[in-house]
Amino acid sequence: MMKRLLGALWRVAPKGLRRWGVRLVEPRFTVTAGAVVTDAEGRVLVLEHRFRTGSGWGIPGGFLEKGEQPEEALRRELREEIGLELESAEIAFARTLKKPRQIEIIFRCKPKGKLGRKNAEIKSAGWFDLESLPPGLGREQRRLINRALNRLE
Repeated sequence: MMKRLLGALWRVAPKGLRRWGVRLVEPRFTVTAGAVVTDAEGRVLVLEHRFRTGSGWGIPGGFLEKGEQPEEALRRELREEIGLELESAEIAFARTLKKPRQIEIIFRCKPKGKLGRKNAEIKSAGWFDLESLPPGLGREQRRLINRALNRLE
């Protein structure tokens, strides 16, 4: 009985009130786009970020801005962080994280051109063979790389 009454009230409520109600009870997520970029020799691009917790090493990427498509955000982040353009980018997989409440879209990419100038966020950037990734690269980042490249761990 109570469910029916609430349902009827919901259907006649103004659209703005319903939208506000959904925002109040539905979970919110931030969305990021990450890139596993491999060059012609099969090496992977890894960046050392100044502000990343832990070791600082990881794949390039960042947050989507309002109204931005995931691939657009990825290309923008690579341009801003290390001056790199992409020849191709295809979605490898997506996943959700509980803490932080985040959706990550991971792309498999090929570069166009060379690395450019690093911005203030990036300490260093380099191409690494899969067998000789930086020692400070965390286990989760290694998993992302292997999963994007369809490699078993």
